[in-house]
Amino acid sequence: MVHRPSYQSWQQLTILMAAGEVDSVREYLDGLPPGGTARTLSRLSEEDQRALLAMLGPEDAADLLAQLSEAQVVEIIEDLPVAEAARIVDALPSNEQADVLGEMEAGDAAAILARMAPEEASDARALMRHAPDSAGGIMITEFVAFQEDATVGDVVTDLRDHGERYADFEIQYVFVTDNRGRLIGVLRLRDLLLARKDESVRTLMIRAPLNLPVDSPLEAVKRFFDDHTLLGVPVTDDEGRLLGVVRRASVAEAVGERATQTFLAISGLHGEEELRTMPILHRARRRLSWLSVNILLNVVAASVIAFYQDTISAVIALAVFLPIISDMSGCSGNQAVAVSIRELTLGLIQPQEFARVIGKESVIGLVNGLVLGLLLGMVATLWQGNVYLGLVVGTALMLNTVVAVLLGGLIPLVLKAMRQDPALASGPILTTVTDMCGFFLVLSFASVMLGRLTL
Repeated sequence: MVHRPSYQSWQQLTILMAAGEVDSVREYLDGLPPGGTARTLSRLSEEDQRALLAMLGPEDAADLLAQLSEAQVVEIIEDLPVAEAARIVDALPSNEQADVLGEMEAGDAAAILARMAPEEASDARALMRHAPDSAGGIMITEFVAFQEDATVGDVVTDLRDHGERYADFEIQYVFVTDNRGRLIGVLRLRDLLLARKDESVRTLMIRAPLNLPVDSPLEAVKRFFDDHTLLGVPVTDDEGRLLGVVRRASVAEAVGERATQTFLAISGLHGEEELRTMPILHRARRRLSWLSVNILLNVVAASVIAFYQDTISAVIALAVFLPIISDMSGCSGNQAVAVSIRELTLGLIQPQEFARVIGKESVIGLVNGLVLGLLLGMVATLWQGNVYLGLVVGTALMLNTVVAVLLGGLIPLVLKAMRQDPALASGPILTTVTDMCGFFLVLSFASVMLGRLTL
């Protein structure tokens, strides 16, 4: 019996790439399960990612990136040469072009726009001017429209002659405009196919179709689709000119993205999404931007107890720092919880991948723990004039931060493996464990150094 080595999906993909088997690469990618594409690409090196996209070509590369989260696409695009990035962004749907470019550094986005096809770049710039959580921000500009004086023959001939271009438009309706581009009607494809060629579209169209103003907030767009069983709705400006189409699927995606951003914000991860493929220092800086502020707020709250410091002995002063250490460690752990839940949702990690999470989170936990421990230790030292008190609370916070981050990254995986909801249970479990661990570390260290603390 011949033993065949078992390869992970990204390892198998690199083997196919090395062999130069482009068709096999495409076939392998198409056969990956839901979420498998995102996970596979995240494990490739930057060099292999660039090689894969170059091998596939702009159109197939765009189709591949369309399966990934916005944060992952931005990370990959930013690592590509400008000319290659422009060709791929050119091939993305218009709303995804705007989303990706809007999340990039202004200089990088401008460089890519300058190398894109003029029409695509113009559409992308127009979409980027709209609020991302508005009808204009989630609409697509790929639609088919004809003026009211066109005939059925004109429309059918145009659709046939430009079939290759329209194939990616997801056409459900054909829109009718006046000579100023204002939306006045909509045509059903069935009516077009059954009508005489010389018949005017004006006589076939459904007049005064439903539409949404371009500045409609996401809540209003969602309510519209809740009330109407349509796959898409046209978007118009203040003068009624047709600008684009909002698809039902795009609304659902935008609502889900908003919920994700809300959850990440609650967990202290502001700004763009975070993935563990991002640089450690970048991730640490983003997390510390919130944690550093939070530690100062906790010190201010604890100053109420400090007001009575003349009547409290040096050992009792440790009680001031217990809630700070438990709270700060809990915040660090909740950030790791948020990333693990996000990556589980995107399929970037599997519930059994404990070693990967431990390896990634232990480093960032140590970096953040050192920074936060130093800050709190300095506060304790300056307040009591006792460096040993600062050493006790600072070391306890550092170690408890590492523990909290590791637990925060692992608990969602354990819960997922147990078929429990990580989003509901991770927070309470993490809070309880980190509180107990934090109290143990502070009090055990203080017991060892009791003589130094009471000097």
